[in-house]
Amino acid sequence: MGKTALSERVAGILLAGGSGTRMRPLTKDRNKHLLPVGMRPMIDYALGTLLGAGLSDILVVTGRSHMGQVVDVLGSGRDYGDGVAFTYRVQDEARGIADALALARDFSAGRRLCVLLADNVFDCDRLRPAIEAFAASEEAYALNFLAEVEDARAYGVARLEGDRVVEILEKPDEPPSNLAVTGLYCYPIDAFDKVDQLDPSARGELEISDLNNAYAREGRLQHERVAGWFDAGEPEPWMRTQRYVQEHPTRFGDDRFRLRP
Repeated sequence: MGKTALSERVAGILLAGGSGTRMRPLTKDRNKHLLPVGMRPMIDYALGTLLGAGLSDILVVTGRSHMGQVVDVLGSGRDYGDGVAFTYRVQDEARGIADALALARDFSAGRRLCVLLADNVFDCDRLRPAIEAFAASEEAYALNFLAEVEDARAYGVARLEGDRVVEILEKPDEPPSNLAVTGLYCYPIDAFDKVDQLDPSARGELEISDLNNAYAREGRLQHERVAGWFDAGEPEPWMRTQRYVQEHPTRFGDDRFRLRP
């Protein structure tokens, strides 16, 4: 079995790098994305999102210190369904999400991109239709998935005019909305050209918000509002995600972590 129809048009990119400093001492000797959520490693939930959308060809990007651990856990991809294939790339330094995305240039082979941070857990049935519509569209737009949060100051936040996202503000003191940008992004094939034009931020990283804003300035940034989103990359949200998974076992059965063409 070869690539699914969706994977012929869209490359799946799973970003599992970073040093995990906010989760220490749990991450002293392991990749953050391998910490357990329920009875599975955290990274499985992100993989389940991509597989559930019908993506079988997935690039996994992680840091050099834990690459071996990630490969040991995930393997080639065959445990996740017939035709599933994982490719691995190392991000030598933690230089931001957009920098990690740039490592997918050769892998994408001219396809559009569906990019997911591996500490994001979704329980939302609206993802697949939105990704399929993105793949099928003749319009070359970027797509952000937005979720309502109680305190948006810790996130990238969307500023809307009417129903159009005109700007993403990174961790603003006075958020213009309660709509946080989740860690799931879709980009057209010119994303790498735009990454090449980004300047490092004050912390020396290529910021994903800057990439999103490049599309917003061109009127090419669309959005989908979703529910059931968890950012499990810090201690309290990680524990909250644990509770949700435990309280909704039927939503996270084994089939959730297999390819659904």
